[in-house]
Amino acid sequence: MIQLRQLYLLLFSLYWAQGLPVGFMTHALPVILRAQGVSLAHIGGFGLLMLPWSIKVFWAPWIDRHGSRSKGHYRSWIIPMQLLSVVVLVFLSFLPIQSLNEPMYLLLFFVALLSMNLVGATQDVATDGLAVNILKTDQQHWGNTFQVIGSRLGFIVGGGAVLWALDWLDWQATFLFLAALVFINTIPIFMYREPLKPPLNIKSSPEDDNYHKHTSGLFYAIRQYLTYFTQTKTLTLWLMILLSFKLADGLAGPLLKPLMVDLGLSFSQIGLYVTMLGAVAALIGAGLAGLSLKYISRAQALVFYSVLKIFSLLAYAWLALQFEAKRQVHEWQIYGINAAEDMISAMLLVIMLTLVMQYSRKAFAATDFTFQVAIMATVSGGLYSISGIVADQLGYSTYLFWITGLAALSLVPILFWGKASKNDQNHF
Repeated sequence: MIQLRQLYLLLFSLYWAQGLPVGFMTHALPVILRAQGVSLAHIGGFGLLMLPWSIKVFWAPWIDRHGSRSKGHYRSWIIPMQLLSVVVLVFLSFLPIQSLNEPMYLLLFFVALLSMNLVGATQDVATDGLAVNILKTDQQHWGNTFQVIGSRLGFIVGGGAVLWALDWLDWQATFLFLAALVFINTIPIFMYREPLKPPLNIKSSPEDDNYHKHTSGLFYAIRQYLTYFTQTKTLTLWLMILLSFKLADGLAGPLLKPLMVDLGLSFSQIGLYVTMLGAVAALIGAGLAGLSLKYISRAQALVFYSVLKIFSLLAYAWLALQFEAKRQVHEWQIYGINAAEDMISAMLLVIMLTLVMQYSRKAFAATDFTFQVAIMATVSGGLYSISGIVADQLGYSTYLFWITGLAALSLVPILFWGKASKNDQNHF
């Protein structure tokens, strides 16, 4: 039991360390840049910083293929990446924040943050591969629970806590503190002895063999890789779930915070009662999801939490109706709906990551896990960019009711997959 706890602590520390710079990038950075007089156009350009997280699937196979057997295959990637993160954070601490409105310093700042994202995305691929290899089937749900809790805590500290700390600490002390946190979270992986990774020449299937024989042709390699998801009906339906799961989130995401502004919430209310309360609700949701998998199957959990997600979207549609009808809505009704949606989303994330891990082969752990997550991220990100245009044409309530209907349709592949998975002896 002690060894198992150490395993969960290891995963928690790795995902927390990974979440710290991401939280800074997504939550604190836009506020800091604007406060230093950086133009909105330049701030928007900083969105390119997240590019490594979208394209990391392209170097995931390299991480699966190359690693040190003596130091641990994925461990030999994770430790250097975390130490590089510490180096970049220390470097950032010496950049004068007051000079970020000058082009040279702004470019240097951009390059440093891009490097940190590249390092973080690579660490993420290796950590996912390590998690797939060391977690047994009955441990996967708790492993992914600690993953979600660790990364969410990283977002909170790297985003909200950094902004709070800058009010009473200087720029250098804040970034040195972040560097120290990442280093502390490197200690568990220093102490860990990684088991040997299954060799890549394992003959798990003809498709796996072909995939590695023909890596010189990228198109052929991709086509051969995708045949993994056509081996059984269950895998094909799972691919359909990956393609449809984030449809509602991608379309609804950009609307929810603007709706709260239009409902009359102040920035401080959104920051404290929406963002922070929502983050706490997400942490609780992640824990509840992991606990629930002791009593219900993964298929049942995915259906149940997907239905709850539909109701949370209906609640937002109700808020939109109140806004358009100019009816007064109590602030705590908004906070409650937001917290419920964040909690349900975290529950679904734990279930989905557990299933992603389930469908990741140990010999191709980093590639399989990263590829499946990349599908969902690509769908969500692509729809995110066009959602505002459609919402402007339809209005809040019509658009949100339309998204709710789309979320209900997304249940169809989940139900078919759940039925097919019962007859598939390779899973569950």
